[in-house]
Amino acid sequence: MLYSEGKQTYSQLAKQEGCSVRTIQRIIDRASIKQSEVKARSVIVLTDTTYWGRNFGVMLFKDAITGENLYKRYVKHETIMLYREGFEVLFNLGFTIKGIVCDGKKGLLQMYPGIPTQMCQFHQKLIIRRYLTKKPKMQASIELLELTKILTKTDKESFVGGLNQWYDKWEDFLNERSYATFKKKSAYKHKRLRSAYNSLKRNLPYLFVWYDHYELNIPNTTNAIDGHFSDLKNKLRCHNGLTEERKKKFIDGFLKV
Repeated sequence: MLYSEGKQTYSQLAKQEGCSVRTIQRIIDRASIKQSEVKARSVIVLTDTTYWGRNFGVMLFKDAITGENLYKRYVKHETIMLYREGFEVLFNLGFTIKGIVCDGKKGLLQMYPGIPTQMCQFHQKLIIRRYLTKKPKMQASIELLELTKILTKTDKESFVGGLNQWYDKWEDFLNERSYATFKKKSAYKHKRLRSAYNSLKRNLPYLFVWYDHYELNIPNTTNAIDGHFSDLKNKLRCHNGLTEERKKKFIDGFLKV
């Protein structure tokens, strides 16, 4: 469809077809979107949510093996309950989920203990960068950021070994406290650095699931779905000002699910 898969605007389509913009709008509004028929099988599910504004988003479940979109739903807020409902839809359709790759949202990693669940390493890198910034000044922060940069390019033993070495070197620094005369309790001096390290330590069991289950060929990131979202947003940006219903029709035509 030239409208959803290309970048043609209403005006461009009207000029191409020799009619008015209103006519193009009516044709598109009346058009039915043919959705792909997904067949039950064994899949590795990539899942994530993207937003337009604060209260309009789409949650997508995608098969990492074939690249096929399996299920989507429109959401106002990204919640664990909505993710669970999405997975239950796939189970009820007869899918066997061999693995899950997600962004590490609290509760999502632990949702199905019997299914290998990989936290997207790219999302973990973003978390660390938010805590430490792109150009930290403290040497401990610089070294932790540099270690995190190789997360997507290394194996489990190397990364865990590097993280342990970093902690052994900086443990005393990490535990330094400051004492304010007007406060009764002391506080950690390097809170953001501690938060960055604790995030890595807490998520470590889920960062190398792809490595622990190498035979399943589980991706270590959700880049395939994130790239799909980026393409969708780039194309939808050509159609600024759409009503929510027209925006949904555009997304339906693009995702075909």
